[in-house]
Amino acid sequence: MGDISQQLQEQVLQARSGGEKLNIVGGGTKAFMGRESSPDAGILDVGGHTGIVDYHPVELVMTVRAGTPLSDIEAALAEQGQALHFEPPHFGPESTIGGTLACNLSGPGRPWAGSVRDQVLGIRLLNGKGEHLRFGGEVMKNVAGYDVSRLQAGALGTLGLITEVSLKVMPSPAASLTLVQDMAMDEVLHCMNSRAAEPKPITAACWVDGKVYLRLSGAKSAVEATAEKWSGDVMENGQAFWRSVQDMQHEFFTGNDSPLWRFSVGSTAANPAIEGKWFIDWAGSQRWFRGAGELSDMEPLARTAGGQVSLFRGGDRSGEVMHSQPNALKTIQCRVKNSFDPDGIFNPGRLYSWL
Repeated sequence: MGDISQQLQEQVLQARSGGEKLNIVGGGTKAFMGRESSPDAGILDVGGHTGIVDYHPVELVMTVRAGTPLSDIEAALAEQGQALHFEPPHFGPESTIGGTLACNLSGPGRPWAGSVRDQVLGIRLLNGKGEHLRFGGEVMKNVAGYDVSRLQAGALGTLGLITEVSLKVMPSPAASLTLVQDMAMDEVLHCMNSRAAEPKPITAACWVDGKVYLRLSGAKSAVEATAEKWSGDVMENGQAFWRSVQDMQHEFFTGNDSPLWRFSVGSTAANPAIEGKWFIDWAGSQRWFRGAGELSDMEPLARTAGGQVSLFRGGDRSGEVMHSQPNALKTIQCRVKNSFDPDGIFNPGRLYSWL
């Protein structure tokens, strides 16, 4: 559709003057995340705000409108032999770059390539006053003071409507292969962390169903030399496996309707003592659990492992789904929210009931 920023700005101004709330919607593929959307709020549809604004392959920078589908971005990058190294998950063909940043979503290469938050250079944002603001730019060292661009990562749209995103892009690896071998869960954390500590071209490490998978990517000579040295069989069609992990289409994520919990913990921490089905990713830093439970019971386990937990998908989403915050941090978050959205227009209660 192109640039509809003026239309979006007018809708925000009308909502503010009328005392209305707005639920931000892009491609609609991440509606399951966060708490339930407010049924009394209107829809602010950014899905039509699409298109690549600027792309400099030599400088490894791309600027796109927030409603641009990830597939369009990746297709344009592939023509130049480049890619988004944070490997954003596609929950459907309509998945957008704005929603990916708002939800802070990154794929299996996160520990090595960085997150979407790390790749953001600048944004344009409509705040709750209807002001269309620009933060950051198109180079890495351009931030003085508060880094508002990266503050949007994981805010679930509660701080405003992202209209444009400038990203760092990277060359696609020359070669890639995956090693797989049988391994018990109580052995895999040591294995993955040991491999990750070696100066080798490892770009992903996960464990599921009794097998550990290690992806090697980079120069062909380095990939092949490492594969010969490390144990494990070369997996046929390893690229398809990692794509299923990236897009959360692996059987672990699709073959069960039980609630899905995400533990973000220390990579070497012992696995939380919960019986059930586990998927260990990011060399141990991200651990997915399938099963019923209460957030109040999961949080102490996450803290013991040096991190946090959230109810990522399914379960009761009328209550809190994110790890609870200390009062001091709540105060800061409320102040930030009030600075960007003083009337509480955007995505009320989506991130926390109190925000």
